[in-house]
Amino acid sequence: MTQLRTVQVLGGGGAGSSAHVRSLASGLVARGVRVTVCAPPELDHSYDFVGAGAHFVPTPRHGGPTTVAALRNLSIGADVVHAHGLDASVRAALALSGGGGTRAPLVTTWHTRGRAAGARAGLVRLLERRTVRAAAVVLGTSSELVDRARRSGARDARLAPVTVPASRAPVCLHDGKARAELGAVDRPLLMAVGALRPGRGYGMLLDAARAWRDLDPQPLLVIAGEGPERPALQRRIESERLGVRLIGRREDVAELLAAADVAVLPSRWEARSLLAQEALRLGVPLVATAVGGVPELVGNAAELVPYGDAEGMAAVVRELLDDADRRLDLAAAGRVQARTWPTEDETVAHVLSVYDELTGR
Repeated sequence: MTQLRTVQVLGGGGAGSSAHVRSLASGLVARGVRVTVCAPPELDHSYDFVGAGAHFVPTPRHGGPTTVAALRNLSIGADVVHAHGLDASVRAALALSGGGGTRAPLVTTWHTRGRAAGARAGLVRLLERRTVRAAAVVLGTSSELVDRARRSGARDARLAPVTVPASRAPVCLHDGKARAELGAVDRPLLMAVGALRPGRGYGMLLDAARAWRDLDPQPLLVIAGEGPERPALQRRIESERLGVRLIGRREDVAELLAAADVAVLPSRWEARSLLAQEALRLGVPLVATAVGGVPELVGNAAELVPYGDAEGMAAVVRELLDDADRRLDLAAAGRVQARTWPTEDETVAHVLSVYDELTGR
């Protein structure tokens, strides 16, 4: 039997989708599949697709006709083209729609949903409809995304929970060195991780931080991530004298998270949050908003509050900091819940079974 050839396409390349493609490439190559990854060049620096055994072709983050033409050429001879995210799916669908000849089937994975508002939201819905109708199979990382794809007209939409690989670096819970670096030796440490952009709920999180300022000692909230909202958040932190530190993008997030007393996830929407996965694996108690795929992901192993409920989040955090037994219960429940998620190997095997089905292998 000839070697299966697949082209993996990334557009903007969020952390979850990029880590998934890296894991997928490594697992597919190990199974004898020839993998080409098309993505913005900086993503290979961060995720080392070449190191996973894939052939890497850099494509612009904001591509036009030239990018579509390049994808069309790369797709010649491919058995399956697999696009991750809306931007990548639009490009892949356009590339496969022209050129004549036998067209490789398109698989698209929805890792998240569009966050646009107003007229832009209408355009996003239109693009979603067009791309899912062009796809032979749509894989959704949460049940909500599968339902959304079906409402958009997908011929075949399936649940495909994506398990992002756990950190390979050794971590030590409540590591004193990490806490000292962050300035939380003698005070509770709270940790949030994610890009500083609209929809991540950091404004609400600062409201919660203001509500727990009277605690003695005052908790330190550390937010790891970078983005356009940083200046506004920093101004609030300084003007309101909040116990919050913005530490930018970090490569040692797992180590810092393992040192925390509580992890917080205030997002407006998430599918399979990287922070939630890492926190539960590490046994770090999690307080998160009950949105998107979060309840499905964490089960009863986290404290959930409505999105935008700063008072509710502040109250739950206060209760956890006062209740060591509850934190231990959540830590144990988190590790149990994490063991119910598919492994990396199972995730790769499921995707490969879809490829085999589409190619008749």
